Amino acid sequence: MQNYQSISVQFAEKQASIWLNRPEKHNALNPLMIAELTEAFTHLAHEPGIRVIVLRGKGKSFCAGADLNYMKEIAGFGEKENHADAMQLATLFETIYSSPKPVIALVHGAVYGGANGLSAACDIVLAEKNTIFAFSEVKLGISPATISPYVIRRCGGAAARELMLTGRRFTAEEAARFLLVNKIVEIGEMEEALQAYVKELLAAAPEALAQCKKLIHDVAGQQHQGPELMEETARLIASQRASAEGQEGIAAFFEKRKPNWNC
Repeated sequence: MQNYQSISVQFAEKQASIWLNRPEKHNALNPLMIAELTEAFTHLAHEPGIRVIVLRGKGKSFCAGADLNYMKEIAGFGEKENHADAMQLATLFETIYSSPKPVIALVHGAVYGGANGLSAACDIVLAEKNTIFAFSEVKLGISPATISPYVIRRCGGAAARELMLTGRRFTAEEAARFLLVNKIVEIGEMEEALQAYVKELLAAAPEALAQCKKLIHDVAGQQHQGPELMEETARLIASQRASAEGQEGIAAFFEKRKPNWNC
């Protein structure tokens, strides 16, 4: 595999760990990280010696959402540029979700915005007890469009309405209750919990696992339209980013003031 700048990949017996590796930025997403994650997951999906993929973050947080400089840049994009950018992010989530290998996310610290798309696209999510989650997009004048197919598959419409419409922060205990997290882990016990899941997955036949994943996705996602839904959600967020509300929400965020709908 290539040498990455914003992520790193480590190999153990039959498993690969993809680390978000911008700890000084709380592993915030930017175009380079999105591209590198997509490439790494694509490569590992076809690596015969790898049976399990682990997604995790270095430093204090799993991922704090979009990088601030990235947010400033896309705030100046037109709708066409925003659509192309959003499709890159949608493609990353779909690449993780459709991987034939089981994918386990280990989350800690902050899991904000698009980070919830990363974890929700995984098969199993383990969270440290003090992890904080948030879908804060509506407070920036946009909606969590590209992550919505993966989040709603995990937690359902009722939970999504509460969490996405309020944009409030919520705990790992709440995330588990809403089915966004499979297991809450005490600080310092993540590796033990991870290897317990890995042991179970490695006890299964690789092709059976791949077929089982496809079966689950097909049955649970009968309304999922693949590229059509990706296109629709990418177009929605592109339109919102370029809208008056989106521009006002992002401007208010950087100017450290309330947006005009919250004065």
